[in-house]
Amino acid sequence: MTSTYSTRNAWASGLMLFAAAMLLTVGLFQILQAIAALANDDIVVRGPEYTYHFDLTTWGWVHLLIGAVLMAVGAFLFTGAAWARWAGIAVAVLAMTANFMWLPYYPFWALTLIGLNVAVIWALAVVEVEPEFNRPAP
Repeated sequence: MTSTYSTRNAWASGLMLFAAAMLLTVGLFQILQAIAALANDDIVVRGPEYTYHFDLTTWGWVHLLIGAVLMAVGAFLFTGAAWARWAGIAVAVLAMTANFMWLPYYPFWALTLIGLNVAVIWALAVVEVEPEFNRPAP
């Protein structure tokens, strides 16, 4: 029975570490995207009018805020905070939505970040963390 628990515990720990590292990475990417939009509007492609058309400075601040929250939640996941798992799912959904609306500006980059956020949500949703009292004695 101990080997089954150890295997599940290893998978749970690995998925949580993966999700935490991915949240930090995606948060950093969001912040870099925000800096690009805030610092130099000329590097961002301006396509035809789009339903979710905002000023690039607004988009920069939105991505900066989302990136900071992603990185904070990722850091708390490393500490093992139980609430960070649900917060990670919520902020990844928010980041996916923002990147969907960012599609006309940088489609490949937005799709890449959406895919990374899907990986984060999957990792946080499938991991089974067992309560402390169910662990077998050493």
